[in-house]
Amino acid sequence: MPPNTKVEVRRSPRRRRTVSAYRDGDKTVVLVPASFSRAEEQRWVGRMLERLDAREGRRRPGDDDALQARARELAERYLDGRALPESVRWVDNQQARWGSCTPDNGSIRLSRRLSGMPGWVVDYVLVHELVHLVIPHHGAEFWDMVRRYPKAERARGYLEGVSAAPRLDAGGSGEVEEEDDVLGD
Repeated sequence: MPPNTKVEVRRSPRRRRTVSAYRDGDKTVVLVPASFSRAEEQRWVGRMLERLDAREGRRRPGDDDALQARARELAERYLDGRALPESVRWVDNQQARWGSCTPDNGSIRLSRRLSGMPGWVVDYVLVHELVHLVIPHHGAEFWDMVRRYPKAERARGYLEGVSAAPRLDAGGSGEVEEEDDVLGD
């Protein structure tokens, strides 16, 4: 966990057998059953933070060079090489969007919030931003080109769910969940 990350524990009377955790901006939210003692809560918070850190470490591309190489590969595979970016990089300052593109200079930026998500979701956001290098608006031609990526609709649904989840108090981006019987552990 980053050194200045805050932890918020949310107790739920509906939770019986699971504990989950996810990052929400600069804080980590851990969801636990309301029946947990303070000692159980602290033990599970530590365990879930370790799991979330491990998951993010596995899924985070090593650097911007790897991200740029992936974008070029996707552009070749799905966009006939028409959208080759000049630069692709991770950024920490995008909290309201998943990615952005500046067609004038060929730069693409992806929110680091994506780094713990499945690779096919990151690939979708890359394809979306790559298409903006060719078509700057969200018209029919734009979406036709985005749909060349086979998991486009699935990834859009995933991201919509992640965006809605905090409002529903049901988890969020990068959520990890422990499915073991937490009461018997």
